[in-house]
Amino acid sequence: MASIAGLSGRAWWCMNIRSVTPVAVAWAAVLVLFILPGCNDKTSDGTHEKVTISGRAYTLELALDLEKRQKGLSEREVIPDGTGMLFVFPDREVRVQEFVMRDCRIPIDIIFLDRSGRVTATHAMKVEEARRPDEPKPENPRVPDPYEARLKRYSSRYAAQFVIELAGGELDKLKLSEGQKIPLDLDGLKKRAR
Repeated sequence: MASIAGLSGRAWWCMNIRSVTPVAVAWAAVLVLFILPGCNDKTSDGTHEKVTISGRAYTLELALDLEKRQKGLSEREVIPDGTGMLFVFPDREVRVQEFVMRDCRIPIDIIFLDRSGRVTATHAMKVEEARRPDEPKPENPRVPDPYEARLKRYSSRYAAQFVIELAGGELDKLKLSEGQKIPLDLDGLKKRAR
């Protein structure tokens, strides 16, 4: 057996493995922290949901509460490619949904989904004329708003719990049909809706 500085092969190996072990553990930790998260197939980070629709990947901003659902994509100048918004309604609010293009500056495509994630309706929503000077927003929420009254309503046709908004023109690429299932973490999303 070969020896180094008077040590047998086995003694040398045992001595070196003890000095190498802390370095190996440190490198293993680096690999776990930096490489493995890239392999994660997790679909949500808490504020966004990753969804694949007709083979196209999207990262959708989540609208889980009333304030976020009412604001939606209003006032956005652009919806970057591969992004959009996923509205989730709590069980108590599952009904025929109607969306409008309130304060929207760009065309938006909309996909309504029922409780099971199946398409109930799709619409290519067009930009509406902005609020005019003769349409001031009423201070009292019980007073009809003339601007809101003139906005076109886009209906889910059937009870919907989920709504996806994408950049205008995406529906043409997706070729969706009524009844088609969109894969979502339905139970997880329903639990988080407020």
